Amino acid sequence: MSEFLKIQNLQKIAKDVRKDIVEMLYSAQSGHPGGSLSITDILTTLYFYEMNINVNNPKDENRDRLILSKGHCSPALYSCLAEKGFFPKEDLKTFRKINSYLQGHPDMKKIPGVDMTSGSLGQGLSVANGIAIAGKLDDKSYRVYCIMGDGEIEEGQIWEAAMTSSKYKLDNLCAIVDNNNLQIDGKIEDVMSPYPINKKFESFGFNVIEIDGHNFEEIINAFEDAKKVKEKPTVIIAKTVKGKGVSYMENQVGWHGKAPNEEEYKLALEELK
Repeated sequence: MSEFLKIQNLQKIAKDVRKDIVEMLYSAQSGHPGGSLSITDILTTLYFYEMNINVNNPKDENRDRLILSKGHCSPALYSCLAEKGFFPKEDLKTFRKINSYLQGHPDMKKIPGVDMTSGSLGQGLSVANGIAIAGKLDDKSYRVYCIMGDGEIEEGQIWEAAMTSSKYKLDNLCAIVDNNNLQIDGKIEDVMSPYPINKKFESFGFNVIEIDGHNFEEIINAFEDAKKVKEKPTVIIAKTVKGKGVSYMENQVGWHGKAPNEEEYKLALEELK
């Protein structure tokens, strides 16, 4: 398949994922649309282009791992897993329902394809470090990907973990910062600015790549470039739009954690046709 057709395919899948997200949140009448929509293109590229994973063997010890540190954005992850075939797509309708295995945050004990239970922010990079170190010790070739929010990196544990990533020269680790510039209380620079994000990670010993997190060519190239770096971890700072793909949600902090009503739901689906 040509590069153009690959990107076209990813764009189509990403649109389907965004539809899934809207459907899930409307059905549950709760959840986090903004950050789920902002990481859709990155997750789509990981699951449908980049990562070495086996739907028929979700626990394959040689598989690449994905840690969604910003676990409240589980709708995007669940959609990718369902679209990939880890579980039936119709189960997405049970999101956040009583007795559903698709709860608000990912659970590795209940959901096929989930590599780490997450939800309490700030912990994902530490977990990713552990898996990456294990890969080094066991002489495995798998890679570990960790998606963090830009508001999340205000937490101190992230920077303790960043020191660890660098100390152990984890070149099998690729961190991704979803830099949509908004968190639950407003703009990140107003709440507790982590800027300049690039310089901070550089000072902690990371190889830093900055991209448009909605440009598939840039996303693909960033993952390829990260694999070429030796003796240090890589962080991809992806500039994204919170609520990407649904006009009235884009760059609106109020859509961090609420579900659309019927009118908003219909409008979102119309826009995503």
